[in-house]
Amino acid sequence: MGNKPVQWGEPISISFEPTTACNLGCPECPSGLKQFTRETGNLKSDFFKSTINQLKSKLSYLTFYFQGEPYINPDFLEMVSYASQKGIYTATSTNAHFLNDENAKKTIESGLDRLIISIDGTTQETYESYRINGSLDKVIEGTKNVLKWKKELKSKTPHVIFQFLVVQPNEHQIDEVYSLADELGVDEVKLKTAQIYDFENGNELIPTIEKYSRYKKEAGGKYSIKNALENHCWKLWHSCVFTWDGKVVPCCFDKDATHQLGDLKTHPFTEIWQGREYQEFRTSLLRSRSEIDICKNCSEGTKVWA
Repeated sequence: MGNKPVQWGEPISISFEPTTACNLGCPECPSGLKQFTRETGNLKSDFFKSTINQLKSKLSYLTFYFQGEPYINPDFLEMVSYASQKGIYTATSTNAHFLNDENAKKTIESGLDRLIISIDGTTQETYESYRINGSLDKVIEGTKNVLKWKKELKSKTPHVIFQFLVVQPNEHQIDEVYSLADELGVDEVKLKTAQIYDFENGNELIPTIEKYSRYKKEAGGKYSIKNALENHCWKLWHSCVFTWDGKVVPCCFDKDATHQLGDLKTHPFTEIWQGREYQEFRTSLLRSRSEIDICKNCSEGTKVWA
């Protein structure tokens, strides 16, 4: 990466947003809260394919996620198949409520490489305390459907992960989620620290188990983020995020796409990637990352992947 704002190589990893819609109402999620300030909608298949055709020679990893629930987009698995056929590693994150038998089978057939299933509780009461309007039974049923078809179709993919977002209401169930994963045959469990927007004065979601918190309590009683905001970030040189309508933003922390560095519907990606807006943003990060709003609550360096 070095200390230069220009990156002449192209990114090896991107995130593409299938949709901004979501069926749940998670309290720290703009999609769940329906509080976006940007336009909402679904990624169109033709636009997706034309964009991938620009990047396929260099792209190795594609995440079908930014905001929203990917399976709400009716063309989602068609787009996964297209990327898979181009030899690109594909991953997504889902709340699993739409993994009925038909969608589970299509998921395996699409060639999806990595499936992250959010399961933030092992009882309905705990699960729905964060996953508002969600059903743990549907998550478990969807997981079983995927694992069933993976076995029946003799497929090695997707690698199925239970992602457990550790918050205070569910931290007592960490051991139980490992047991549940073993019982179902899930490939892996990942524990993730939670981003809290209003953390300075404390928050009921901040875990009491210090290792699972992005925040630390100061002597005066206020909270601060643990991560030292050093003036570098690999993502600005090797990765980026595309919104459903083609806006290019620096990373997944820019949930409202306030730092739009270009528009794929009006300019080729290479022109955006090497353009003035991107260079200026990289320069500002190298100068003082702590002055960039989306960097102030960044978890890079404070994630727990257990």
